[in-house]
Amino acid sequence: MTDLYDALRQVVQILNELQIEFAVVGGIAVRVLGIPRPTHDLDFTLALDHAALGRLFERLEAIGLTVSDEYRTGWRDRVADMPLVKAKLYLAGRSIDVDMFLAETEFQQSLMSRRHRQTVEGIELWMVTPEDLILLKLMANRIRDQADIADVLFMQGKLDEQYMRHWAKALSVEALLEKSLADAKGL
Repeated sequence: MTDLYDALRQVVQILNELQIEFAVVGGIAVRVLGIPRPTHDLDFTLALDHAALGRLFERLEAIGLTVSDEYRTGWRDRVADMPLVKAKLYLAGRSIDVDMFLAETEFQQSLMSRRHRQTVEGIELWMVTPEDLILLKLMANRIRDQADIADVLFMQGKLDEQYMRHWAKALSVEALLEKSLADAKGL
């Protein structure tokens, strides 16, 4: 592998071969749906049976990624109440994290049902919608996420605010969404 997009291409190929439903989220999604910015990791939401994780880990390791033993034995990290497993790729003296959120919440299942096909750098893949990307960014709510939200709102224009408000309430990020929408409208 030579760069982030080569890693993306190979991970997407493995997910397709294993028939694992996925959506690209995170920095790559921001590059497509918002204003392009640097990113040094790959983020996915995956809909799969936990038994399939072993095969996925084996395939990722076969192309040079590292999966820690903790994830192999069933441990799951959690970010904003979403289960997460990780792999790492060491490339040109630095690491690329491959974060894989497991679609187990109602919101993640909704996200997966709304994803759409997109071609990114010649790679055909499944992409999160702008609305769901904003909701994910609201859940993380770091400074970088706030800037990403503003960029996506600016680039996408009219979005399904009713959908976002529904999930923002369910995810307890309602006030953050309203502030982001007001800021985007210059209110």
